Amino acid sequence: MNVRILWADDEIDLLKPHILFLQSKGYEVLPALSGTEALEILKKEFVNIIFLDENMPGLSGLETLQRLKKLYPHIPIVMITKSEEEHIMEDAIGSNIADYLIKPVNPNQILLCLKKNIDNKKIVSAKVTVDYQQAFRDLSMRISDRLSIQEWEELYKELVNWELQIEKIEDSSIAEMLAAQKEEANIQFSKFVQRNYIDWVNGRSVEKPLQSHTVLKDKLFPYINENKSCFLFVIDNLRYDQWRSIYPILHDYYYIDEESICHSILPTATHYARNALFSGLMPSVIAKKYPQFWLNEGDSGSKNQYEEQLLGEYLKRYGKNIKYSYTKILNADFGRKVFDNFNQMLHNPLNVIVFNFVDMLSHAGTDVGVVRELADDEKSYRSVTASWFENSILLEMLKYLSERKIPVFITTDHGTIKVDRPIKMVGERDVNTNLRYKVGRSNMNYPEKEVFEIKNPDEAFLPKESMTQRFIFATKTDFFAYQNNFNQYVNLYKNTFQHGGISMEEMLIPFVKLQPK
Repeated sequence: MNVRILWADDEIDLLKPHILFLQSKGYEVLPALSGTEALEILKKEFVNIIFLDENMPGLSGLETLQRLKKLYPHIPIVMITKSEEEHIMEDAIGSNIADYLIKPVNPNQILLCLKKNIDNKKIVSAKVTVDYQQAFRDLSMRISDRLSIQEWEELYKELVNWELQIEKIEDSSIAEMLAAQKEEANIQFSKFVQRNYIDWVNGRSVEKPLQSHTVLKDKLFPYINENKSCFLFVIDNLRYDQWRSIYPILHDYYYIDEESICHSILPTATHYARNALFSGLMPSVIAKKYPQFWLNEGDSGSKNQYEEQLLGEYLKRYGKNIKYSYTKILNADFGRKVFDNFNQMLHNPLNVIVFNFVDMLSHAGTDVGVVRELADDEKSYRSVTASWFENSILLEMLKYLSERKIPVFITTDHGTIKVDRPIKMVGERDVNTNLRYKVGRSNMNYPEKEVFEIKNPDEAFLPKESMTQRFIFATKTDFFAYQNNFNQYVNLYKNTFQHGGISMEEMLIPFVKLQPK
């Protein structure tokens, strides 16, 4: 279908060369001698874009613009004028026009304007497709290579970058290519973690990642100053791609001073990873050093109810004898009350605020049908997260802190992955309910070659409640399903977002320092 242009100008006859040029490029031009005539044409004809002269007799260009915006808000409008007066530009731009051109305009200016506003999506799609096809071979070779920790982090960032670009184009075949490439990357990443994880946590590897229990010491503590305030926001279950989707909303208020990839410990679940984050200790060490602050899998009660106390002990161990606050926000009403108290917080050298929305979203996707429809794939999962953030009290807090030139840090405890392949297992009733990792005695039955086993939890600094207890982790997009009622279980949990196991999405998470603009 040809692109149709409505061009309103009282000197339209003088624009005949421009119109002929556009027709030679395949565009159809509907001329109008006035704003009134343009409005009459639009009652009968469909157009893709409107060129509007600012200085016309009768109904002026700006008056016509206001009427067009009310009647046809979806049609892009380009204002064309001889005047360079600032107030005219501001009136036009304030009316959300697509572009602003000053006469005399040449044909190439018009053509560029059309490509930006009409053909932009098609041009971008073609460019992204070609660029990704060219990058595909290099990415595939790197995935199959023996990468270092840093190389895996950079590869994951690149894959996320392609994912964010490809989601904007209408080419399902390219999206499928990338999904297959990510799947292969997760297979190799899982093998990489299985080969190295025990050495990392035991300090036996020359190269080891920034992990949950070391990130605050390495990335936050050096910036804590008794005479200044800083804020750490922990958005539970925030993946790196979700961080990338919310940063454009923050761009006007902050620039990224430092962005690191942190590795969640195993299990990539709140009970383990967030307690490790706030204590600076691995789980079994917390259980031994602070038994009053640790609950095992079988214990009743919230497994993260002592984060504030663990943070206090962490700060003391590193000589940070400062006043700090810790707040966990589970709903908007409480978030508003916390925000109302921000002036007091500004006197603290450190303020930690935990937001649980993304974690609740992933759990609601399993339990609530409407939410499952809203966030049923990677793109919509990012979109819902960005929509929440844009309308959240968290954004209001960040704007407030930006105005007062206070630096902030944003991180998470772990990510999440969409699961689609069930692994049959058998276990006793005391086996935990998480779908991506299981804790139980040696009589658990599962396909050993398809999981990552830790038969001796002590090696991975995981609490051990019995001599025969072990941990098993799902990799890739697998999830554990009990043999009893297998089909019912699979129907309930297949294609939901889960955490606890080994994947790039769960383990490779952001830690970001933001400086106010």
